Order: sequence, then structure tokens, then C-alpha cells
Amino acid sequence: MQPTKLDHIALWVAQRDSIADAAVAQLGMHVIERTDAFTLVGSEARHGKLTLFEAEAPRERGALVRVGLRVSDLARAQESLAERSGEVELPDGLVVRLVEAPTEVDYDLDHVALFSESPKETATTYKEFGFAPEGDTRVEVGGAFVEFHPGEPGDPEKPLLNHLAVLVDSADETLEDAKQAGIDVADVVDAPNTLAVFVWGPERVKIEYVEQKPTFALK
Repeated sequence: MQPTKLDHIALWVAQRDSIADAAVAQLGMHVIERTDAFTLVGSEARHGKLTLFEAEAPRERGALVRVGLRVSDLARAQESLAERSGEVELPDGLVVRLVEAPTEVDYDLDHVALFSESPKETATTYKEFGFAPEGDTRVEVGGAFVEFHPGEPGDPEKPLLNHLAVLVDSADETLEDAKQAGIDVADVVDAPNTLAVFVWGPERVKIEYVEQKPTFALK
């Protein structure tokens, strides 16, 4: 399993239009695709994105602490935020933090922070899923991070987090790697632009390994 970058964070939300509007107004994003089931927002389709799946209210935070977006100029980016700080809470309790760091594209994904009962152990286990160690309590993929905070992720009936997704060169090879490693495969989805393998990661966080097809044409 060889993921190359953090591609998107997928969320179950009850207020997806409000979140999409806030992402456009405050977070330098645009609506890349909208269907009856989901809205995809990001600064560019081939960089980090948020997938907003329509779901019933109220949503529960569960494992998700926050999503981090990377910007080259934090002070300038803060001018678009209502609180004029580096962090904003969007509808459904979605917390987004801006992080200043060198970036090819502003508002690309910098990290996703998750609660874990044992952050060090969880970070170690993520290596089995193709993530590289980056300190004791976080892992890296393609320059972005998954970090683990002490806390109880629980098993909510209506979680906010749907899954986190990483890009791979070959979904078929990833599927075979997962089977050989004894990893629990949740689903395989052949969509118009992508081929994706979903697995259950540590603490029942779902991870998608997504291959962009040659016909991938989203902008």
C-alpha cells in the first residue's frame, strides 16, 4: 500500500450547502461537483478537497478533531474569516484550522486531526496502511499529515467523519496488498472519474485509496 498524497476528507453533514457556501466565502474554495448525494469543494480538483455527504442532523464529532488547510500567507487568509483567527467553526461543528506553510496551492489539505484512545499506538499502526511516521503521534503522506490527539473517538450513530482518502497509482494493486495484509476491505467503488478501495483503519476510521482514472476531468 503506497499512498502518494492526502486527497480529500469526506464528511457526513446536515448543512452541506451552508458549509459549501462558507468554504467558498472564507476558505478560498469553489464547488467542484455537486450531486443529489454530495458536494465536492476545494481550491483545485487535483489537490486536497472536502467531500460533503448529505446526512441527517444532528451530527456528532466522534473521531474528528479538525481539518487543517495550508496557506502561504496566514495573515492574508485570516482576513476572510469571521473571527479573524486561524481557526473557524463551520456548521455541523466542523472545525477548520489554517496553517501557514509553503504550499503549491493555497487551501490545500495540511492535516486531519483525530481523537485516539492511544495516539502513539495508533500512529504506529498507520504504518501498516502505507503512512510514514512523523514523530510519536502523527503520520505523513505526500507532505500532509494525520495526527492523533488523546480522546475517545467513540462509536456515534451519526458521526461527522465519513472517511479520509489518499491518492494511489493503482487501486487494484492496493486491493491486493490489503488482502495479503489481512486488512478489512469495506468496499470497492468504480466511479466515472475514480477507482477506489475502502478499508477499515485503526479505531474504525475508514480509509479510501483512490486512483484517478485517465478520464479524470474535474476542475
